[in-house]
Amino acid sequence: MRIVAPVSRVAEIEPLAQAGASEFYCGLVPPDWLGRFHAINANRRPSGNLTRYEDLARAIDIAHAHEATVSLVLNAQHYSAAQIGAAEDIAGRFAALGGDALIVSDLGLLHALALRFPALRMHVSSVATCRNAGAARLCRELGAQRLILPRDVTLAEAASIAAEVPDIEIEAFVLNDGCIFEEGACHTIHLPGQLGGPICLDRFEYRYRRRDGGAVSPRLAARLQQNDAEYERWLWYRFSCGFSTTPEGLPYGPCGLCAVPVLRRGRVAAIKIAGREAPTARKLASVRMVRSVLERVRAGEDDAAVRAFAVGLRPSESHCATGYMCYYPEVLRVEGR
Repeated sequence: MRIVAPVSRVAEIEPLAQAGASEFYCGLVPPDWLGRFHAINANRRPSGNLTRYEDLARAIDIAHAHEATVSLVLNAQHYSAAQIGAAEDIAGRFAALGGDALIVSDLGLLHALALRFPALRMHVSSVATCRNAGAARLCRELGAQRLILPRDVTLAEAASIAAEVPDIEIEAFVLNDGCIFEEGACHTIHLPGQLGGPICLDRFEYRYRRRDGGAVSPRLAARLQQNDAEYERWLWYRFSCGFSTTPEGLPYGPCGLCAVPVLRRGRVAAIKIAGREAPTARKLASVRMVRSVLERVRAGEDDAAVRAFAVGLRPSESHCATGYMCYYPEVLRVEGR
C-alpha cells in the first residue's frame, strides 16, 4: 500500500519522500495556458499548482531520486475543444520529462491520452465519480491502470470493486479535505476566501414558514434551530475542522486512519492525502501520521490496536466520536459507538 501525497512546490518533495510518501501528485498551469484561455481550469484547483515546466522537471527528477513517482493532474470537469488540445500538449511535455502518470476525470480525454502516450499510466480522478465495478471495467477498457474512488465510497464497496476488477488498482482517500456534496457533480469553483470561498460555505439565513400559512410552533422552531446548528457543526468538520491542528502541528479534519487495516485487506493499492494548496508543514504532518499507522498495520497489529493508536495520535477522541470527521464512519459502527 503506497502513500500518495500532494505537492505544490518542488522543495516539498524531498522531505515528504523522507517522511514516507512514495507517490506525488501535482497540478500545472503554465503561462501559455493562462495567456491563451485566461482561465485557471487546467485542473480542479485554482491554487496550489506549479507554473513552470522547469519546476515540473525538477519535481520529477527529485522524486525519482527517492524512488517515488509523480502524477500530473488534468482533472477539470469540462474542457473546450481547444483546451483538450492544450491538455494533450501538457501531457506530452510531461511524458517527455519522464513523468509517471496522469490523473484525468474526463473519460474521453482519458482514452485519447492513453492511446497517444502509452508509456504514461492513466489514473481516473475521483472527480469522474466512478463508484462501482462496472465503472471500473469501463475505465480499464479505456486505458486506465488506477481508479481513485470518490470520497463517500464505503469500505465494502471499495473492496468489492477491487475484487471484481483485479486488473485495475484502487486508490482511496485517507486524510484531509472533505466535500459536502459529490465533488464530481459540483459545477462551481473553489474561489479563494477573499473572493467568497467555495459556494458550499455560503452562510445563508433561513426563515421557516408552514406551507399551510400557520405559525411555526416554538417547539418546531427550536428543533429547526438545533438542526441548523448541527449542520453548521458538520460543515466545520468536513472543512478540516477549520484547518485546525494540534500544538505539534498534526492536522484535524476528514480522516480514514482507523480504516487503513480494512482498506489494505480489501486490496486498496494506495491511500491518498488531499490538499495540494496546503502548507508544507501540514502535508508533512499528514504523511507522518499515515506512515505511523501503516507501519503498525504492516507489522500485524490487530484492528482495535490500530484504531486506538490512530485515534490517540492527535488525540481526537471527541472529534472521532461525532462520526463527522470520518471518511469511513462504518468503522465506528463496528466498534458500537
